[in-house]
Amino acid sequence: MSRVVRTRVLIVGGGINGTGIARDLSIRGIDCVLLEKKELGSGTSWASSGMIHGGLRYLQKDPEVTLHSCVDSGAIQRIAPHLIFRIPFLMPVFRDDPIGPEILEIGLEMYDRYVPFKNGRPHGRLTRDQALEIEPKLSPHIEGAFTLDEWGVDAARLCAANALDAQGRGAQIMTHAEVRSFLRDVPGGRVTGASVRDRVTGEDFVVEADLVMNAAGPWAPEVAEMAGEGFRLRPGKGIHLVFERRVSQMAVYARGVDGRDMFVFPHEQNAMAGTTDDDYYGDLDRIQTTEDEVAYVLEAMERSIPSIRQHRVLHAIQGVRPTLFGFGAYEDELSRDYRIIDHGAEGDAPGLFTITGGKLAAYRLMAEDAADLVARELGENEPCRTAELPLPGGDAPLDIAQTSRRFRVGLPAALRLGFRHGAGATSLLAATEFDPSPPRTVCACEPVLDTELRHVAREEGLRRLTDCPLRVRLGVGACQGAGCAAAAAAVLGQELGWEPARAIREATELATSRWHDVAPVLDGAQVAGMEVHRAVLFGLIGFSESLR
Repeated sequence: MSRVVRTRVLIVGGGINGTGIARDLSIRGIDCVLLEKKELGSGTSWASSGMIHGGLRYLQKDPEVTLHSCVDSGAIQRIAPHLIFRIPFLMPVFRDDPIGPEILEIGLEMYDRYVPFKNGRPHGRLTRDQALEIEPKLSPHIEGAFTLDEWGVDAARLCAANALDAQGRGAQIMTHAEVRSFLRDVPGGRVTGASVRDRVTGEDFVVEADLVMNAAGPWAPEVAEMAGEGFRLRPGKGIHLVFERRVSQMAVYARGVDGRDMFVFPHEQNAMAGTTDDDYYGDLDRIQTTEDEVAYVLEAMERSIPSIRQHRVLHAIQGVRPTLFGFGAYEDELSRDYRIIDHGAEGDAPGLFTITGGKLAAYRLMAEDAADLVARELGENEPCRTAELPLPGGDAPLDIAQTSRRFRVGLPAALRLGFRHGAGATSLLAATEFDPSPPRTVCACEPVLDTELRHVAREEGLRRLTDCPLRVRLGVGACQGAGCAAAAAAVLGQELGWEPARAIREATELATSRWHDVAPVLDGAQVAGMEVHRAVLFGLIGFSESLR
């Protein structure tokens, strides 16, 4: 007989919406189970620009989206100060821009009204010489520039933090758990749970629930279809290029040949450039970056930063937005608002709800609306408190220098631990304080310590080596896994009890997944460099050829 898990609310999808809802419900004391078929944040959340920003470009058509995003940005800064960082922007002005500086400044003045909500700074106007002094890599053909600022975040780690807080309050968080079908109390009746398969162990089990919340992002229509429910999204594909190091001192706006606004911006150890926005009709589990998309982004960036092609592109990130359906509009003109669907009121599947659309920057507000609805359905009246209670690690500042000295780790490693875990970095390292040997660096690019890998496996439910790029950013730096896959597999293998064959398979799959993201951007000497990496991994170390 299959194992049965009983809960009040089943949440399908472990992106920022699903994990945010799980946290909100758990704080209210409502029992829930979250199922994610891959790793937390591995879909749209990971593929986002990683910004808790207001959305200047939505101001004209969707001012409420801008308002909600700015208000929620302020809340997220308060509850997760360790995960947030300010990104100053430069918006260069060219003579042939379709919108002149005077009109552009009117829009920025309107945006300034929302700035206090997100703890931002009002825009500034610079002459050509002032802009080039601040950012010498800007094109010499600019006529001037404007300044503004936004906030960056590690989106995958933000998902994990919400899930960990929910788990600490009693929620069950299950990764690599795929819904196979929905349960009904009678054929065509109320949705009462789901049949689930563990994609790591192969175990089939059942989750019984009073309500089901579909938070599967662009996969939401597929999930709803399992209950016979249909609704339309207009999925929009976007890519980012990730550079090995900072391209510029500040984020810089750029314009595509079709007029689309993009930007290149410093993000943690790297820089990112994007994003595109194209209708997507393909397989959501096999999204590919094309050469055309890479060329399109680089062409746009080159107009603002002529030297952009001199910087090494490490890899691409690709994903699909769950954009609300709209007919007759260009992709980037579609609304970024969100919607919650009651499939009992609007269809024939009572007990099933779907949340879709929206933006990363307003996730907490979206989760609050969804949790309010669920609470009403269950007869609960506890209010939302997610804007007040800190996420794990956000309750106190971390003294980086003291942490480095006390636990014998380098300042870069202590800084990165503080960013990912906040005040929790101290307890993470506590077990090593009196160990004769200090923590060992497994991935030098980020850097990642063996102590952190053991912690996320033991305390955070990490199950696969391929989840490490999202959970701790292992393998996303210059070596793209070549220098750390085998060592990380050994650490996790010891912690999780893997047989040697399993550890080798995990390392092979990490290397293969990195190749998927690297291949579209390879050019020049990078081709030879990557072939050397592959020769080391698949030749000298002996990773399986069949998994290439």
